Amino acid sequence: MDKFLYISMTGAKEAMTSMTVRANNLANSSTTGFKSDYNQYRTMAVFGGELPSRAYAMSERPGTDTTEGSYITTGRDLDVAINGKGWFAVQTPEGKEAYTRAGDLKRSNDGIVTTSSGLPVMGNSGPIFLPEYEKLVIGTDGTISIRGLGEDPLALTQVDRLKLVNGSDGLLDKGLDGLFHLKDKNAGELDADIDVTMVSGVLEGSNVNSVGELTEMISASRMFEMNIKMMENAKSNDEAAARIMQG
Repeated sequence: MDKFLYISMTGAKEAMTSMTVRANNLANSSTTGFKSDYNQYRTMAVFGGELPSRAYAMSERPGTDTTEGSYITTGRDLDVAINGKGWFAVQTPEGKEAYTRAGDLKRSNDGIVTTSSGLPVMGNSGPIFLPEYEKLVIGTDGTISIRGLGEDPLALTQVDRLKLVNGSDGLLDKGLDGLFHLKDKNAGELDADIDVTMVSGVLEGSNVNSVGELTEMISASRMFEMNIKMMENAKSNDEAAARIMQG
């Protein structure tokens, strides 16, 4: 059977991978702080005993678009968004530190500040504990101040500070959990960066371009169909050759 069967097979496989990525991006087009993924491919020549007359598609390490999403004004005290570059630090279920741009925070029943998915948000020295309060203010540097129940209306007490880090491109890698982790597993944790600022009362929306993703999905679907037809042609050629050989 002609080698182009395997070439079209790898092409169909990569087209399916692309459709999966695009579908996931579209599904998260309204997810707070979501960063869209993209695929990268390159052509690989098939080397062997003969001339490399065949080439196949090979996917490289998938990348993530880290451009900022648009701001959505909510007016909610615990809704925050990074201003420019930077990340919020959170604690994973395994007890390790990870990073996100999603700032839709909430206070759990036991007073821990968490993300909307329930992950503890990190402060100066660990997960942030927030007592019951009448008023809450989060400064541009991440400082959390509250007026406790029954306290002086003019008095605000600082309770903690959001850990804001600046994980520049190349240091972080997006995991299957949707969070960003250090590529170097032995690097420990990122230090808080005083140059990272944020705004409160707003959320950062997803950076997914729905129209662009839909266009790419249609293109990948057509590519998949084309490769399937090539596989069918390979089968037809093989059957025709067999009939000729049988005389």
